[in-house]
Amino acid sequence: MKNIAIEFRDVVKTFTSEDGRKQTVLDKVSFSIPAGKTTVIAGGSGQGKSVTLKLVLGLMRVDAGRIFVDGRDITDISGAELESLRTRFGVLFQGAALFDSMTVFDNVALPLRERTKIPEEDIRKKVMETLRQLELSGHEEKYPAQLSGGMQKRAGLARALQLDPEIMLFDEPTTGLDPIMTRDIYHLFSRTQALVGYTSVIVSHDIPKVLNLADHVIILNHGAVDVFASPEEIQWSTKENIREFVKTTMGQIYQSHLVEK
Repeated sequence: MKNIAIEFRDVVKTFTSEDGRKQTVLDKVSFSIPAGKTTVIAGGSGQGKSVTLKLVLGLMRVDAGRIFVDGRDITDISGAELESLRTRFGVLFQGAALFDSMTVFDNVALPLRERTKIPEEDIRKKVMETLRQLELSGHEEKYPAQLSGGMQKRAGLARALQLDPEIMLFDEPTTGLDPIMTRDIYHLFSRTQALVGYTSVIVSHDIPKVLNLADHVIILNHGAVDVFASPEEIQWSTKENIREFVKTTMGQIYQSHLVEK
């Protein structure tokens, strides 16, 4: 369906530890991620948040169930099909994952040089425009070690946007940033998503601040999933695990538009 970017149907993912114990992080999980919106995936450590992103990208395989992107079953694709699928995604990891030996410009230009045949002059124009939009003008000849943590995140986002992705995946994007930098990065995400219009999926432990970005929230808990049409809807749940989540992370009364901006 055109209004659904990603869909999980009865997805199961289990891991086995070295001592033979099994942990099912996703147990027949089903949910949909709306296109053109921002979905936040929350939950405690080890609940399958980052695993969810890896399954979408084909970095892991489901044990059972199906995954769809824009209505297409991508569960079993591989090779050239998988590589083609991945070009539709932009990814910003916990660390910006920049190459230390390359300048900011070369880091950002890398996807265009590796995956397209665009002339170098056009690459330069596109990269410089993105750097301008993300407030990195003047830093293009610097190396990652010369940038603050927030600027490294901006450079990572700039690189992720070069192939004009339809879907952006953010895996704990504010890890290691102080509260002021975190706020600035969230503002940047919000502005960029509004400007470009991609589907945004953010995995984060930074509750409740990240919920200020959310149109849609998915909470993973011991293999199960709860889906909410808005952050405010979470606090009205009668489920015990959700009530505990609200109490420990959101406070007694939560309104996303009142969270510090």
